Amino acid sequence: MEAFWSLAGMASAAFVAATLLPAQSEAVFVGLLAAKSVDPLALFLTASLANTAGSILNWWLGLMIARHGVDRLPARLRPDPKRFAQAQGLFARFGWPSLLLAWLPIVGDPLTFAAGTLNYPFWRFTLLVLIGKAGRYAALWAGWASFA
Repeated sequence: MEAFWSLAGMASAAFVAATLLPAQSEAVFVGLLAAKSVDPLALFLTASLANTAGSILNWWLGLMIARHGVDRLPARLRPDPKRFAQAQGLFARFGWPSLLLAWLPIVGDPLTFAAGTLNYPFWRFTLLVLIGKAGRYAALWAGWASFA
């Protein structure tokens, strides 16, 4: 039962961290690795999939804004205009490869939002974001394993 709650906590932290709300999931991931309360592969898969799901929410919100306008979103879900402009610029300059960087702090979450506003194809978006986010958790896992 402890493993279930550990994975549920990881999923929650990873999902929220990928949305436009300020949060981080890396400390939870490494903490659970260190606690050895759950299988590391299950933890990696949970974190990667939940973090990608949070980015899908951003993409969907961006799509809704493109269709209906930003005023339809609650104020706390509206993107910061400066970060959003940075993300749009990154996406415009580098295109789809920039989605591999959706895990980056500050611009990553608005980048996924920008992809939605530009109606970037859902399945390509999901695959690219998953690759980038799984790569980040894989690097954290490898770094932790090298010190453990």
